[in-house]
Amino acid sequence: MKNTYKRIVELSEKYSDYTAQNLSKLIQIKSLSLQEKEVQKELASQMEDAGFDEVRIDGLGNVIGRIGNGKKILAIDGHMDTVDIGNLENWDFDPLGGEIADGFVHGRGTVDQEGGVASFVTAGRILKELGFDKDLTIYFVGSVIEEDCDGLCWKYIIEEDKIIPELVISTEPTNLNIYRGQRGRMEMRVSFNGISSHGSAPERGKNAIYMASKVALEIEKLNERLAYDEFLGKGTITVTEFISNSPSLCAVSDYAQLHIDRRLTWGETKESAIKEINELLSGLDAQVEVLEYLEESYTGLKYGMEKYYPTWKLEENHPMVQLGLNTYQELYNKVPIIDKWTFSTNGIAITGIHGIPTIGFGPGNEILAHAPNEKVPISDLVVASAFYAAFAYKFAE
Repeated sequence: MKNTYKRIVELSEKYSDYTAQNLSKLIQIKSLSLQEKEVQKELASQMEDAGFDEVRIDGLGNVIGRIGNGKKILAIDGHMDTVDIGNLENWDFDPLGGEIADGFVHGRGTVDQEGGVASFVTAGRILKELGFDKDLTIYFVGSVIEEDCDGLCWKYIIEEDKIIPELVISTEPTNLNIYRGQRGRMEMRVSFNGISSHGSAPERGKNAIYMASKVALEIEKLNERLAYDEFLGKGTITVTEFISNSPSLCAVSDYAQLHIDRRLTWGETKESAIKEINELLSGLDAQVEVLEYLEESYTGLKYGMEKYYPTWKLEENHPMVQLGLNTYQELYNKVPIIDKWTFSTNGIAITGIHGIPTIGFGPGNEILAHAPNEKVPISDLVVASAFYAAFAYKFAE
């Protein structure tokens, strides 16, 4: 196996330009959530050129490349949608240029997270070149709609495509470390019903804005007393939108609503989070609800889920976490950090809902996700492509 790992490292370095060029091509295609069609066509083409055994696009628009036909199933996931560019003045280079310079590939999506995808295409090419023939099926997934609704793509893959891996590697950015969990999240809306009256006599009405404002201030206090987990950190809550309505600007508001972003640490659930809000609403004509996501993908399929994204983590001694650790050590004779993401990933569906273990290993630093001047080191892409190929051999054992 030592010789195989040595050969994998050599090939990953040999194909560094290939990986960078593939990523550059992906970056040049703008691919917001629900608008991934063109970038998915490019990814499918790259998989075919790399010699994958099968490449297809499922009903939701995920690109699924396959290598091998064994009983064991491994999946490697990377989402292909990106957030928008934001204020162009904050960028020092063209965010859709895909420029390759100074040891980096530059542009929106290089870190979050098409860099991981370009790396796993190269990993597939390496496996084919080495004649990979283990009793393993590997699915390489370029997934969709993650930025709008993390996990939706994998809900579809598991429940509709009926692909059920024994393990999924997420290629979200980890700075080439092994990640094993994340806080969950949920989106809630609190609606307040008031009674309008003429603005000249506000005492005759019941002002929904005042009700919502008082609750918003209580939510600020609630944030300070939420649960804490030694690994995942503290739960958080914040109001992200305030909307109100009244018959006119000369009338007391008869309706208001708050949009709430809730981050859930270990032990916090949908039920516990709703209960906390309901306690703040006691005695008020107000209701809290968890929102739903239902949109049409670029394929024309309408598909959705509740906007509750469960917390998940694997223990540090979990066999798959240790397998990732050992793979990296044997490749590079270094010990990676075992850590977590601060943001949410498709792991909320894979592990949080369906209980399939997920580990994270990806190129780039997550602090550049959704930020201007996003770029990924080509050296990270090289290491990631070697890791995915070597992990396949180790997992097959």
